[in-house]
Amino acid sequence: MLLWLTEYLTQFHSGFNVFQYITMRTILGALTSLFIGLLVGPGLISSLARLQIGQTVREDGPESHLSKAGTPTMGGMLILVSIAFSTLCWADLGNRYIIVVSVVTLLFGLIGWVDDYRKVVKGNSVGLRSRWKYFWQSVVGLSAAFFLFSTAQIPAETQLIIPFIKTVNIELGWMFVVLGYFVIVGSSNAVNLTDGLDGLAILPTVMVAGALAIFAYAAGHIRFASYLGIPYVPGVGEVSIFCGAIVGSGLGFLWFNTYPAQVFMGDIGALALGAALGIVAIVVRQELVLFIMGGVFVMETVSVILQVSSFKLTGKRIFQMAPLHHHYELKGWPEPRVIVRFWIITFILVLVGLASLKVR
Repeated sequence: MLLWLTEYLTQFHSGFNVFQYITMRTILGALTSLFIGLLVGPGLISSLARLQIGQTVREDGPESHLSKAGTPTMGGMLILVSIAFSTLCWADLGNRYIIVVSVVTLLFGLIGWVDDYRKVVKGNSVGLRSRWKYFWQSVVGLSAAFFLFSTAQIPAETQLIIPFIKTVNIELGWMFVVLGYFVIVGSSNAVNLTDGLDGLAILPTVMVAGALAIFAYAAGHIRFASYLGIPYVPGVGEVSIFCGAIVGSGLGFLWFNTYPAQVFMGDIGALALGAALGIVAIVVRQELVLFIMGGVFVMETVSVILQVSSFKLTGKRIFQMAPLHHHYELKGWPEPRVIVRFWIITFILVLVGLASLKVR
């Protein structure tokens, strides 16, 4: 909205042209969503506490988590509101990439909201049953992937880019839809599994989103794309503003979610943010780089898969508890130590992912 306003005002003063630059609007998008989060957060937390929308804690989990019972949850609403408002203000709402990443994020947030609502408001411990959760995730994921495939205008939009290798771009064809589905749904559930400690999921999400903003800007800039040897995708640079909004909203939420947390994001936030990272990685053609940068999310997911598979096949557990962060807690690591070390790992992996821009 503000983009359109500044476009109109340029006829009266050339200084408003600064708002046409993606870099400027990305910064403003991050600051806007951060400001909204810090402004709205205290009121939202108070409302959630007053309505007794509190977290339930697994009895078989670490004993240190028992004190977290009743902490307000569904704080992901704060993240989604911040992202949505900031994107509406600073992004080009006619850009098809902005439309698809925004719609996917909000729809996954809706799925998470239904799950959270049934658990914490209706008192249904099951929430949204797994088969229905995966069904609706699949519907949204497949629809988004098919939309991108059917509206692709150049070959680069549906090719698989191999990190660190300059000359290998694999033509996917219809497999693009399959890959897109797994990236969106897998990323969504991976972030959700990671969201088990105070701030554990949100800062890695912020770091990965910030890196994806760089990829989006480079892929949407014909000179930078040519120099770096990555596919040029017209219009995708606009997604940088959306990524900036994720960064700002994530930092705003972390202000209240840092240890000891005043609020948890719940499925409404975790499912939406994971899907957002997945769909952004697809439109900027960096699915494999997302796999690298989101290594913490991957480790958490793999730990659950290995734990369940091992128990079903042998009756034995590999880890003391899954996801992986609980294993280290039960080994005696204090919660802040687990969180910060996972943050450090993510920082390193994000740098490795960014290095793929140049090392090709």
